[in-house]
Amino acid sequence: MHDLRFIRQSPEEFDRGLARRGLAAMSPQILALDAKRRATQTALQDMLQRRNEASKQVGLAKRNGDDADALITEVQSLKDKIAADEESAKSLEAELTGILEGLPNLPADDVPEGGGEDDNVEIRQVGTKPAFDFEAREHFDIGETLGLMDFEGAAALSGARFVVLRGALARLERALGNFMVDLHTGENGFAEVSPPVLVRSEALYGTGQLPKFAEDLYRTEDDYWLIPTAEVPLTNLSSGAIYDAGDLPQRLTAWTQCFRSEAGAAGKDTRGMLRQHQFGKVEMVCVTHPDESDAELERMTGCAEEVLKRLEVPYRVVTLCTGDMGFGARKTYDIEAWLPGQGMYREISSCSNCGEFQARRMNARFRTKGEKGTRFVNTLNGSGLAIGRTLIAVLENGQNADGTVTVPEVLRPYMGGLERIEPVKGTGK
Repeated sequence: MHDLRFIRQSPEEFDRGLARRGLAAMSPQILALDAKRRATQTALQDMLQRRNEASKQVGLAKRNGDDADALITEVQSLKDKIAADEESAKSLEAELTGILEGLPNLPADDVPEGGGEDDNVEIRQVGTKPAFDFEAREHFDIGETLGLMDFEGAAALSGARFVVLRGALARLERALGNFMVDLHTGENGFAEVSPPVLVRSEALYGTGQLPKFAEDLYRTEDDYWLIPTAEVPLTNLSSGAIYDAGDLPQRLTAWTQCFRSEAGAAGKDTRGMLRQHQFGKVEMVCVTHPDESDAELERMTGCAEEVLKRLEVPYRVVTLCTGDMGFGARKTYDIEAWLPGQGMYREISSCSNCGEFQARRMNARFRTKGEKGTRFVNTLNGSGLAIGRTLIAVLENGQNADGTVTVPEVLRPYMGGLERIEPVKGTGK
């Protein structure tokens, strides 16, 4: 949500931010509605004051035996006008709120301008891409050859964009989640949380998924929503909170199942498990002081990168341009893992600084000792990492000519010491 005071004071700057997002200027419409709303509220206050005065005069006239008919008529007229103007004020408030809540966060000054992913800016490449003496295969070919990745069985249960993992691949998925959570809690200073995966509408509104992106979500018949990411419950744990400045930052992590309808993804990544309706993800969320949020974004991105470093998966980091950033972000780094089977980098984590955009929607604030009033916190979120996509990266980078997959050394303690995943006898292609 945007600060109306900022729009009043700096309408040109607000419109420049929207223009960098590829949007038309909105300050004239917003300020006109705001002025009309405030004028209506002022008129209401004046009428309420006059109604109260006239009501007192009616009582005084009756006590004195004077004619009060004119005053009674005025009071009734004011009541009718007040009721009509109250409805008008509510309508104006709803219209103004609807516009503001539909506008994305303004990009930070150092975010590169662009219209889409082709305009993202690479910052660094890390790791050495594997040099195979055979043609690299994609993860679904590897998994099906192992006899441990079943898309047909999943489709029979649930339809497209689901998978059943068996045996060592099911354990590998669990190993990845455990490893990520252990790293973030044991070394990176995050507190583990096990949140609900069903939330109320208010939670999705707080993080910006509602009302604009309802079609991307799954909703139950009794008005709960399946979370698209643990960012939603983790960030909303701060809803309505007032922190002491000394208690910031708050760093949380959770491993949950996530659910997305993938609306608009028709024809994209239809094979394999790169883009699914249900997937596991380890999420990082930070609630911090505004002065520290830029540094916190760098730190969070480094925490996500460390996962790939220890898995020995090559990757690159890019800064998303203004046309590719998410709705609530003011700056985002994407981490993209190298997938030899595809011969390209694919996103495996997004780390975003949302500034006070979400905090305003949630009314999450902090107070500084010795200062009057409160300020809004800044919120950040990042994947640390998407487990399914990390499994893909491990399979494709660890594949061998004989169809086996080398397990990264850091995962072997979670895999009972297993060093290689081999095809299940009697299966495979």
